[in-house]
Amino acid sequence: MLINNKNYKTIWVNNSGKIKIIDQNLLPFKFKEVELKNLRDTIVAISTMQVRGAPLIGVTAAYGMHLAIKESPLKKNIIHAGKKLIASRPTAINLKWAVDKIINKVLKFPSDKRKSISLEVAKKLSEDDEVINEKIGKQGSKLILDIFKKKKKAVNILTHCNAGWLATVDWGTATSPIYKARDLDIPIHVWVDETRPRNQGSFLTSWELMQEKIDNTIITDNAGGYLMKQGLVDIVITGSDRTTFTGDVCNKIGTYLKALAAYENNVPFYVALPSSTIDWNNSSGDQILIEERNENEIHFIKGLNSKNKIESIRVTPSAAKAFNVAFDVTPRKYISGLITEYGIVKANKKEIMSIKKKIK
Repeated sequence: MLINNKNYKTIWVNNSGKIKIIDQNLLPFKFKEVELKNLRDTIVAISTMQVRGAPLIGVTAAYGMHLAIKESPLKKNIIHAGKKLIASRPTAINLKWAVDKIINKVLKFPSDKRKSISLEVAKKLSEDDEVINEKIGKQGSKLILDIFKKKKKAVNILTHCNAGWLATVDWGTATSPIYKARDLDIPIHVWVDETRPRNQGSFLTSWELMQEKIDNTIITDNAGGYLMKQGLVDIVITGSDRTTFTGDVCNKIGTYLKALAAYENNVPFYVALPSSTIDWNNSSGDQILIEERNENEIHFIKGLNSKNKIESIRVTPSAAKAFNVAFDVTPRKYISGLITEYGIVKANKKEIMSIKKKIK
């Protein structure tokens, strides 16, 4: 997608063979490319959220495994590197999925072949992510088109967090249907939740939509219910960090509240996700390990000061305690459907398991 009218991906291998990412902690105030040189760099990038979003975390982890194998192709060191990567952010299932892909592939080969094989697999996962997310966009744009045919005017879409192209290699999950609908000349307006405490909506989603010249308005996290009650939201589309094979969806904290408000106000609530985000070993959202992050993400907020410099300031009393849970789970009954690369399915075991049969 576009940054200052130039096409970018969130992670790439440059002409010199260096693995580069966009430091998303600096957006939207500063654009900076960062090189991942080793396993430690990758773990830091994932844990500090220089890269974030389940699909992108997975691809980044794959490249991290390649960097670890460059350092040592021994089986015990490869397994150890995988464990360290998985521990860096435990909720997003794509991380373990990608690590397992690398390990299962490279251990079939002698140690002198593992470096090149791991790079091939990582590049393939990156390429696949682009293709899959574009397919999600094509599937989801049908929902937006149906609404437009009925309304005959701009479709109002509400998002939560950033499930945009910055959360994937390209296209995004929740935003991919928006981009594809835009390409069909459907007028669109997006309500963008700020998504405290890290503000991935106001910092990232709004920024990338503006880069693509898509009309959007930032709202406080608590405004979504009001907008739905007033009839100002036609559809809610979010992403997912882990979805059970029975249809429960784990996503950024606050998603559950949006689903409740949508359900109460008869607003369709859809979740866009690649099949790699489905946890085929988990039947209940109650079993998902929910990440708890540092409370300073609540106590402090960053922004531009009067000198146009990025600054972090405290917004809570100095002695206050904070509880910073990163995700919540939306039960399947509140979800209108799941938008996947294989089509739109109901959030139930039967329809989700039908996807598994299609995965190669």
